[in-house]
Amino acid sequence: ENYNNVMGDKEEVMMSEILQDDYTYKLQKSGNVLKKDDVIKWARSDDIQRANARVLSENDEIAVEHSFVTFSDGNKQAVMAVCKYKDGKVISLETGATDMPKE
Repeated sequence: ENYNNVMGDKEEVMMSEILQDDYTYKLQKSGNVLKKDDVIKWARSDDIQRANARVLSENDEIAVEHSFVTFSDGNKQAVMAVCKYKDGKVISLETGATDMPKE
């Protein structure tokens, strides 16, 4: 939930503090892998808006969440994410996405 709050606030310093320096973000749909600085830049942009993010399960090692994402081009996706922790910070995130109809 802290991750969701920080990403929602788009606060660069807080994002940097909760992510490990070797953090990776793998987008299963495209196969792209983003590094920490890329993710912070993208998350702070106006390209994505997350809604209804909810943590389905979480412990000290892993969290699973679901959210709805709308992109600046109008595309929408339902996103399932797996977030792994290391030393109290996020070390990796992998997402799987299902396209949704535009409204």
